[in-house]
Amino acid sequence: MKIIVTVFSIIFAIFFQKLEANQDFNVWLNNFKNTAIKKGISKTTVNEVMNNAKFLSKVIEYDRYQPEFYEDTKTYVKKRTSNEKLKKGLLLYKKEKKIINIIESKFLVEKELLLALMGIETNYGKYLGKMDIISSLSTLSFDKRRSEFFTNELLILLRLIDNKIINKNILYGSWAGAFGNFQFMPSTIKNYAIDYNNNKNIELKDIEDSFASAANYISKIGWKKNQPCFYQVSLKENIPIKYLNTSAKKITNKKKFKYFKKYLKIDQNIKLDDNILSAIVTPDKDIIPGATSLKPAFIVFGNYEKILKWNRSLRFAIAVCTLKDKFKNEI
Repeated sequence: MKIIVTVFSIIFAIFFQKLEANQDFNVWLNNFKNTAIKKGISKTTVNEVMNNAKFLSKVIEYDRYQPEFYEDTKTYVKKRTSNEKLKKGLLLYKKEKKIINIIESKFLVEKELLLALMGIETNYGKYLGKMDIISSLSTLSFDKRRSEFFTNELLILLRLIDNKIINKNILYGSWAGAFGNFQFMPSTIKNYAIDYNNNKNIELKDIEDSFASAANYISKIGWKKNQPCFYQVSLKENIPIKYLNTSAKKITNKKKFKYFKKYLKIDQNIKLDDNILSAIVTPDKDIIPGATSLKPAFIVFGNYEKILKWNRSLRFAIAVCTLKDKFKNEI
């Protein structure tokens, strides 16, 4: 009997927590709608789009439990750069070779990089996400952890809808509000997405628009074609700890490659310009329990930092460049 009472107590507690969260969310929703209208978004758009917004508790769970927060680098990269993923990318390239090659030439961004980004972001369009993006962004805007960022993204998306750049009826994507083959957030759509085939719609689930938009994005943020991204290295024990970057927010203590040579055990077959600006990252140190300061370690360059602008994850950038190199060996 005592166990039954305890179970019912837990059930009621969960029920009332959800009820309270929904009530608070509705208060937030009304306030947000007023804010959006004051910022110049039409009342019609705000009501049509936001009236169906719901609090999604699952989104909060996903936000707190991302792979970047708990998987070690070896596991994370292996999952995302498998031979199966390579094969799928090669099949897509074979099918869309002509347009992908044209986009590579126009934007000066390697096709291998674009294939790697799409492969890791959505498994070549297979996992675009089925979440209601408006509700996802609303939930994350309501949540206090990164409210300012997601509020801004939601306002941008409403403005894109209001200006008829994006169709509100196709907005289904990731739990974090990202959309299309390359998982663009609303601010990325606003700043970098393009109507490449000139049909007066930006269709980010379409090969032409999505590949061109991704190439435009990575090019505009400074990617340099045929320049290195990273190399895995072994570090000597005497390397000062200040040179070990463990956060993706900002890479610090960058030096010319020749400066770091005295701290590295590096494959002699790797040929690098001594003057290339570089840094050291040790991605597991602050995340994986028991991880050492020195392993795994990577020497990274300017292109690596450009991938971090795409996604602020040390492991994501390593995975993308790893898969890119696998494609380079096959295409």
